[in-house]
Amino acid sequence: SEYGAFWKCIQAGGIYIFTQLIKMLALATFFPTADNVAGEGFDLIGEFLKSSIDLADLVGILLVLNNIPGKGHAKVLTAGVGWAGAEVLLTRFLLLWVGARSAEFDWKYIQKSLESNINLVQHITTATLVWLWSRHDLKRSLVPVVVGMLILTVYRPLILDFFLVVFLTGSWSTLIVKVATTFIMGITTLYMYAGLAHSIGIF
Repeated sequence: SEYGAFWKCIQAGGIYIFTQLIKMLALATFFPTADNVAGEGFDLIGEFLKSSIDLADLVGILLVLNNIPGKGHAKVLTAGVGWAGAEVLLTRFLLLWVGARSAEFDWKYIQKSLESNINLVQHITTATLVWLWSRHDLKRSLVPVVVGMLILTVYRPLILDFFLVVFLTGSWSTLIVKVATTFIMGITTLYMYAGLAHSIGIF
């Protein structure tokens, strides 16, 4: 039942953990970290290949979506929230819980909290794009747009890192760019999802 979404969120978190383990094994096997990489600058080709490992996230989200019964909105919300929740617990929860409780205030914890909210929207957007890609009744004219946005989702961290290196921007500027790109991708994805949902009558 689509009302048992909590357990499905837990399952999505489990698939997230398994996917990250596969990615770490692939990175450790094919891209071992050398001791003399400091000072070499930004290796665009190497970072591009490393970022390609993130394609596994799309496969993991597809597995989550296929295991969730119910309508499209229940699928994408459950997959997105479960994926984002697992990421927050494993990568940011301890930092925020231990660091943000200290007496000395630091803006980096505000940035991390805002970034977690941005990532939540991004993961729901990604889950929606994967769901749209898996649909056979999606308009053919929208397929290249969906595929292009999925590719952009995978390589967006690389593009932002390159932007940070080239323009030497600060962390707040990078956060603003993340907000802008996530907003644009989210609105575009919502428009495509609403059109498909209206055409197949799931509203």
